[in-house]
Amino acid sequence: MLRLGLALLFRLPRLAPLRAPLRPCGAAAAGHGTEQERFVFLEYEPDPAERAPRREREVKPRRERRARGAAAVAAAMTSLSDPSVPPSGVSCSGCGAELQCGDSGAPGFVPAERYRSLLCEGPAALRGAVCRRCWALAHGGGAPGLRLPPAEHRRVLSDALRRPPRHGRGPLLLYVLDVTELPDPVLPQLPALLSPDVPAAGVLVVGNKVDLLPADRRGHLGRLRQRVAAACARAGLRGAALVDIRLVSAKTGYGLEGLVSRLQRSWKCAGDVYLLGATNSGKSTLFNTLLRSDYCKSRAPDIIDRATVSPWPGTTLNLLKFPIINPTCDRIFRRQERLKEEAAKTEDQLSSEEKKYLNQLKKQGYLVGRVGRTFKQQKSSAEIDFDPDKLSYSLDEDPRDEDPREPPKRFEEREEFTHNEVKDARWCFDTPGIVKEDCVLNLLTEKEVKLVLPSHAIVPRTFILKPGMVLFLAALGRIDYLEGEKPAWFSVLASNLLPVHVTTLGNADTVYEKHAAQEFLKVPMGGEERMKEFPPLVPQDITLKGIGTTEAVADIKLSSAGWVAVTAHAEEELLLRAYTPKGTALVVREPPLLPYISAIRGARIPGTPAYRTKKPPSFVENLRTTGSR
Repeated sequence: MLRLGLALLFRLPRLAPLRAPLRPCGAAAAGHGTEQERFVFLEYEPDPAERAPRREREVKPRRERRARGAAAVAAAMTSLSDPSVPPSGVSCSGCGAELQCGDSGAPGFVPAERYRSLLCEGPAALRGAVCRRCWALAHGGGAPGLRLPPAEHRRVLSDALRRPPRHGRGPLLLYVLDVTELPDPVLPQLPALLSPDVPAAGVLVVGNKVDLLPADRRGHLGRLRQRVAAACARAGLRGAALVDIRLVSAKTGYGLEGLVSRLQRSWKCAGDVYLLGATNSGKSTLFNTLLRSDYCKSRAPDIIDRATVSPWPGTTLNLLKFPIINPTCDRIFRRQERLKEEAAKTEDQLSSEEKKYLNQLKKQGYLVGRVGRTFKQQKSSAEIDFDPDKLSYSLDEDPRDEDPREPPKRFEEREEFTHNEVKDARWCFDTPGIVKEDCVLNLLTEKEVKLVLPSHAIVPRTFILKPGMVLFLAALGRIDYLEGEKPAWFSVLASNLLPVHVTTLGNADTVYEKHAAQEFLKVPMGGEERMKEFPPLVPQDITLKGIGTTEAVADIKLSSAGWVAVTAHAEEELLLRAYTPKGTALVVREPPLLPYISAIRGARIPGTPAYRTKKPPSFVENLRTTGSR
């Protein structure tokens, strides 16, 4: 009996606490470093005794196995090239590169065995295939970091924009701008890309990724639009050349129905449409969403594959396209009727599937919209069935279901456009992203880029610093508060995966030397060997004068790693010194993008310079006004 009781006792699980405390993380939590290095940074770390939920424990190994399987297949395919086989002349449906099997390190590579099987299955099979790089990106494995050379990139864009006007009208340029990157470094280059021989019908500027930014105060979207309009004016886009400015989220669908309505109103005065923009601005995600909207011909989503989407800069290597639907009076009427019906629905009236979809988007962004289809009946509802985390194209083969050593499944016959469907069609083209110079992303590995680029709504993290204190954003940026009479507030807006650390000026150099490329500062990663090739941080002195404790005076933008909004007492003069890696741009943004962001915070954490984080609620767009905005 005693033996049985002891056995039962040791089999009982240890009870985890109901709520893990917010506590110091990293080296500071372990007691490393001096007392000045110890503080709380705003990243939730569960107690080690807390057991992970059963679902989490099951899903994580499955994801790891999937990634390992994709990486193994990609590695196995690397050497399977055959230079004797000529290129196909057919573009990859994911990135636009010409499919070939002769060079495994060049764009468009397909393993020779797979390439020959596609040729045997017919032209339709090859037109629906993706290259090895797109396959690896879609399945979570490693992919070659191919980037289009600047000269080749300009050639692709110039050839596209200098095509003779179709239907007697110049092209409409849809410039996709990442609002978190204002001032946009590529927008001033746009006039030089335009051809004087083929005048464009105008430029429609789309401010993307508004779902990432919290509403610091009522009317924040109006202020964002003013910032975009000012950037366009500085770039020389004004008057008739600037068709409109739209704020959207290509990922969550916010503002997309309004954009589709605006594009349809441009049908009579424009020909083909070209999506332009910097790398990582969200062009390919927007292309995929428009492909499954009322802007696209109704049959096209069944024929044209989605563009490959990944955080890696320069994923798209050539032109991708889909045919635009002719917005006849009947189609516009039917579309408006659908929008009215959907706008009349409350969230309580949605199906369980629609509610689940909206809740998923709410967790990822502050602004959420519902993008629907009028001209094709969906299986369960009128909503587009896309997952924001699965916007990449994937092959029929899935590494979870298929042994990579087995021969690939035979390609299923694809639908094709008829001649009459496309002979007079207008097309929407996705173009390669324009590479941003002086950008920190150019220095990072694929894993590091995934940590730096925010994929979910940014949670602001606010700290109150006194003169002589230093704030680190990972190992990619540093701000020293050198001189001032009073404390000031520093609100960090960056990827939630990047750690923020505060220390004293006397300890800052030691902290950087000791923890750069280590888990404490997280990015870059790889230890001492990584730091030997990573450029050093270089300083820039900044002088600011506060305008009040409720409004930030400026943003210090640390290249593409994020920015810090500085709020100080009225007339208080601050001397700051900001650091970014050598060769990257540091920008002082005045006025700030979100001037009232320091108010979005919780209570002060005792004994630390940090405030608890506070995430504003999400907002679901009312579709009643999308047709007229």
